[in-house]
Amino acid sequence: MLERYVHACSLTEASTEEPAATRERYKERFPRGATRRMTQLGLLIGGTLDELAPRADDAIVYASAYAESRALEGYLDSFPTASPTLFQTSIHPSAVQQTLIARQHPIQEFFPLTGRAHLAVQAMQVAFLSPAPRVLLCGGEERGTWLLEQRAASERTFAFALALSAEPAGALARVTLTPADDATSSVELTLPQFFDALRARQSLERVGAPGVCLGFSWL
Repeated sequence: MLERYVHACSLTEASTEEPAATRERYKERFPRGATRRMTQLGLLIGGTLDELAPRADDAIVYASAYAESRALEGYLDSFPTASPTLFQTSIHPSAVQQTLIARQHPIQEFFPLTGRAHLAVQAMQVAFLSPAPRVLLCGGEERGTWLLEQRAASERTFAFALALSAEPAGALARVTLTPADDATSSVELTLPQFFDALRARQSLERVGAPGVCLGFSWL
């Protein structure tokens, strides 16, 4: 069994809020002019990471199934004169990169991950394997428009960030990863489901990826 402890948890949900409204809410939280080019998910991820006060020796694990849906839609809509700015912000790791670059903030390691049914547990596995003294596990999605109609985008806009370490003193929650007896018995644990469990302060004990049981207990 492997274990880590959660020392900080930041959550935010914008539901069906339009990007312009999110940008207005967050404009004072970032360097002047930075929010003009930031995506909705970039603003939310940046806000949750800010509350955890990233350090240079931290590792960041970022999980998102769809990432910058709105920027990708805009980039595809911009053809035949493709927008280089929209291309830059539409790449999968963009949400984390936007806030780190805006603040010129170095970090030790950065692991962007994508997936679907097992993404939450797989991201936790990567966080456990990092040698950094503290790992910030963050994730989120932003609601799409025409990509949503094609089932290629999220229905919700949300973000979360957790600070994980091996130190139990003062922890908010204990997280364990244990081998599952039956590697074929995994059930779905998507990022929205994991976010909802965090928001409800719901403990978990689930084989959320093949051969891996995730335990999450609030203390």
